[in-house]
Amino acid sequence: MDLVFFAHPSFLGQQSMPRFTTMLADGMVKRGHNVSIWSPQAKFFKLSVPESLKKWLGYIDQYIVFPVEVRNRLSKTKPETLFVFIDNALGPWVPLVRTRYHAIHCHDFLAQKSALGQVPENPTRWTGKQYQSFIFRGYSQGKNFISVSGKTREDLHQLLGSQPPCSEVVYNGLNQKFNPQDQLTARTQFGKRIGVDLVPGYLLHVGGNPWYKNRSGVIEIYNAWRSSGGERLPLLLVGDPPTTDLSDQSSRSLFKSDIHWLTGIEDSYVRMAYAGASVFLFPSLAEGFGWPIAEAMASGCPVITTNEAPMTEVAGDAGFLIPRRPIDKNETAAWASDAAGVIGRILKLSHAALEEVKASGISNAKRFDTEIALDRIEKIYQSILSGRKENAN
Repeated sequence: MDLVFFAHPSFLGQQSMPRFTTMLADGMVKRGHNVSIWSPQAKFFKLSVPESLKKWLGYIDQYIVFPVEVRNRLSKTKPETLFVFIDNALGPWVPLVRTRYHAIHCHDFLAQKSALGQVPENPTRWTGKQYQSFIFRGYSQGKNFISVSGKTREDLHQLLGSQPPCSEVVYNGLNQKFNPQDQLTARTQFGKRIGVDLVPGYLLHVGGNPWYKNRSGVIEIYNAWRSSGGERLPLLLVGDPPTTDLSDQSSRSLFKSDIHWLTGIEDSYVRMAYAGASVFLFPSLAEGFGWPIAEAMASGCPVITTNEAPMTEVAGDAGFLIPRRPIDKNETAAWASDAAGVIGRILKLSHAALEEVKASGISNAKRFDTEIALDRIEKIYQSILSGRKENAN
């Protein structure tokens, strides 16, 4: 196959999407296919202007300059080339190849649903609504979609108002090797890396600051657990630096000295963090998939996550499920207290019971194998090129 991957520009500084692009591209090259990656280059974006203007210059590069370049390149591509959009957020470029063979990978529609007023926790400004409408008008012209979860596919169909000719689900494959490690060794080495004594254990969260990650809820659960007499185990939040609101929230905590924000942690140490954690907290309000759930389970760590799709899809029967954080602030204290109780139950498990939990998680995480995902995606690509609406299972 001749494949052209449309990817996000590198100047946006993303992490997960470039990794996904690399996984797809390398996987298809390994399978003998010809792969090219097309993405906007920083031309206007690199100009020396106030930071407030950078976003708008980036839009010029993405939606004015790049489409002209694409149209020039299209005449040089073979008719049987498959154009692959690595993210539904790249919808504005879909019309450029809507009459050619194409596939659109869908990760989540949280921004789209927020713009439609379907997510009370994330109101969208007028400009954001117009931008999301621009994206929708683009990808809605597509015919072939591959979603990372059943929930994402459900959202796609709801937004489109119908089921497209091709709409498949392929769970993400882990893009790193996450395996159990000797827990004491992991705690000791990671503790040295961050300067905290982790030998007794710790609670862990891995993620960024988007509203749906619910990092505020992580702190609320930790506070409730410590206030109920929980052991003095630290809380480690690995990922982006805290926002001002999150920083203020943790500084008001009675247990602020045990709350650690960790940024710029190398991948090898993140794997170590998973392997050494006593409990992994992932009370997301929503997700497209939920990578950290699978990563933690593959590392042999008990996982507490939200009792809603797609978190339930990823956790399977191996996770400890809690309700979604209430919208009503008057109900959050009770929610956090109940979640804290789950932490307590996990920490009181017998050695044998804990080993069963870990084994169940490791077994569940095997569903998210990169090679299995790539094989499935390859078959779908081939099916699209053959002109069949049905795809190989």
